[in-house]
Amino acid sequence: MGGVNFAETSETTSDSPVTTSPDLPGSTANSDAAHEVLRRVFGYDSFRGLQREIVEQVIAGGDALVLMPTGGGKSLCYQIPALVRPGVGVVISPLIALMQDQVDALTALGVRAGFLNSTQFPDERRTVEAQFLAGELDLLYLAPERLGVESTLNLLDRGKVSVFAIDEAHCVSQWGHDFRPHYLALSVLHERWPDVPRIALTATATQKTAAEIAERLDLTRARHFVAGFDRPNIQYRIEPKNRPDQQLLAFITGEHAGEAGIVYCLSRNSVEKTAEFLTRNGVEAVPYHAGLDARVRAANQSRFLREDGLVVVATIAFGMGIDKPDVRFVAHLDLPKSVEGYYQETGRAGRDGLPSTAWMVYGLADVVQQRKLIDSSDGDAAHRRQLQQHLDAMLALCETVECRRTQLLAYFGQRGEPCGNCDTCLNPPESWDGTVAAQKVLSTVLRLKRERSQSFGAGHIIDILLGKSNPKVVQHNHNELKVFGIGADLRDVEWRGAIRQLLAQRLLAVHGEYGVLVLTEASDEVLFSGRKVMLRREPERTKAAKAPRAKTSRLAAADLAPGDADLFEKLRAWRAGVAKEQGVPAYVVFHDATLREIAARKPASMAELGAISGIGENKRAKYGDGVLEVIGGEGVSGAPAAGAGAAEGVASRGSRAPETVAGRDSRASESISGGSRATETVPGRGTPAAESGSSRGSRAPESASGSDSRMGASAARGNSRTTELGAGRAASAGGPGLGRGSRTPEPGSGRTTRAGDRNRPPAAEVPDWDHEPPPDWDFEPPPDDTY
Repeated sequence: MGGVNFAETSETTSDSPVTTSPDLPGSTANSDAAHEVLRRVFGYDSFRGLQREIVEQVIAGGDALVLMPTGGGKSLCYQIPALVRPGVGVVISPLIALMQDQVDALTALGVRAGFLNSTQFPDERRTVEAQFLAGELDLLYLAPERLGVESTLNLLDRGKVSVFAIDEAHCVSQWGHDFRPHYLALSVLHERWPDVPRIALTATATQKTAAEIAERLDLTRARHFVAGFDRPNIQYRIEPKNRPDQQLLAFITGEHAGEAGIVYCLSRNSVEKTAEFLTRNGVEAVPYHAGLDARVRAANQSRFLREDGLVVVATIAFGMGIDKPDVRFVAHLDLPKSVEGYYQETGRAGRDGLPSTAWMVYGLADVVQQRKLIDSSDGDAAHRRQLQQHLDAMLALCETVECRRTQLLAYFGQRGEPCGNCDTCLNPPESWDGTVAAQKVLSTVLRLKRERSQSFGAGHIIDILLGKSNPKVVQHNHNELKVFGIGADLRDVEWRGAIRQLLAQRLLAVHGEYGVLVLTEASDEVLFSGRKVMLRREPERTKAAKAPRAKTSRLAAADLAPGDADLFEKLRAWRAGVAKEQGVPAYVVFHDATLREIAARKPASMAELGAISGIGENKRAKYGDGVLEVIGGEGVSGAPAAGAGAAEGVASRGSRAPETVAGRDSRASESISGGSRATETVPGRGTPAAESGSSRGSRAPESASGSDSRMGASAARGNSRTTELGAGRAASAGGPGLGRGSRTPEPGSGRTTRAGDRNRPPAAEVPDWDHEPPPDWDFEPPPDDTY
């Protein structure tokens, strides 16, 4: 077996106080236990980077604050301590729409996981609570808002908690891009359970944000771990905006045809128009934003996770916690508000370490719009200054003539060398002395104000500079200004670029509802004090040099011999059938990297299969026979057997291999069926067969408050165990699962309800706080009027 299949990162450790030491008594035993869980459950031979130090810190009872890039293996840093320490690991996650997928992925590994949130029926929650109290779970997922309910705190008091993991910890930052108010109350964990170690994790934090996280979560005395932020497999490219829909289409069809990607837009209206435009032009795309019906959102998210080659067009309401490893590109059609947001969003590409692209188009209108939004934002002057600083850093990244990667790393306090894999490295832009051009623009704005008491937007200023006698110019007699026509030496597009950069450098400002241009204090330095202005000359755009693009599977198989590549494709086809049968994303079965190693090494026995990186004992028991059958050239079509024990229901949800994890009691290998689905509720997906061995719990009606619903008999789908808790579970794979019948369609509604005519809990039992709130910038921007 190789090491964990995560992208390499550079590692540094801060000088924060250390609460525990690897030399503490028992640390060797802890390390051995952690390594055994890593090998047996997750199928990896060694830790990567800072993982071992972090895991040992938490197992020994110490607190930790972890900054690690997307794809760096953060989840192992709390999952392994939860499996080694006695008790149940409690994971605080803001993503209730993804909790079922997180539980499914852990269940596939043989880890006993469950969640509590408002998408469940009361008896489902009671079952999970009983499992927690009985020590029948290894990990329990909660939303931060649920910890504000006293009954949840009392529940945790009655059980034994091994570790608290606070995922997406940057959500505690009030200046951050994903602020969640209920994260501010998580200091209660240390106050109420001082002996339980805590680990807070995030992929995105500057030094200032990290300090704020530590302060607000009472982790100032925790040991801090900071891994490198570089994602070398991602190519960063920013292009001038010119017909962005056509630019996007050319980018996708030319470089990423048939590959999965995410396109970010600022407004909901843009999301829907862009998704429709791509679909109309042969790119399969779905929209996602907070204004869509909850069922549509859930269905589109499910399709993106489970289907190959789908593009999702979304506001920033989408993406946090998405673990899809083969997202080949992230595109931005509008300027992000901050470098943190940009890094977080682009980091969703290439989690598998294969070449991926972060592509953005950016223009004058973006700068004008963002400045207007800041001026009109709620909050005091300090809040607006903070927003302005975030935007200034983002504009500096867009306008740099240096390596984009080094500038990105510098923002997070890390050094880097020119990467050779961004647009400014591959096609370096030129700098030019734009002092005279800047003076012409500023003089035009000044004369309009002094001589006419007028202010106009960028478009009209450019018309005056170019000497265009259009109706608006003539109407205001602006053709009589001394500055009329003094800018004929530059083209319209060059003037737009110059004004964009003057705005970025704060030599111009935007004012009022209509986004008119006004001078700043720094403008006088250019007009009257001889300040030099350097501008970025956009190169004539040719396609940036890059590796040839192919379908995702071919990228993953690039270094394989022809025969091995054919086997790799057969393994992918087998995996797709198993994933569809089980109703889970394909990567929950095996990642491409694991299939690639299987294709290259061609194991001929279960023992040899166990030596493949990423195959733990549970997956080997569950899928081993099916893999060996494909290698032997048999049964590749359709949905083959999931693997060893398939006939006995081993592929059903919640199955557990017949072994212990770090000394825990073993569970019988026969799994409980999740209960057959009478009707598939996700639009556009087929109705699965109701075989008892692979069926999953059916979905419950969507939440009354409009959440992305993954309702289902969650206790049966992700939380079922062979130990009976008095909830009426069947002891065989063919049983109804937790004593529940399947759900049937509710007449005339298109939704589902329980057999037995049971309804959703009353509104009082489904608080709307337990849902992802739409971000405050998920809105419709004002129309482009003057620019």
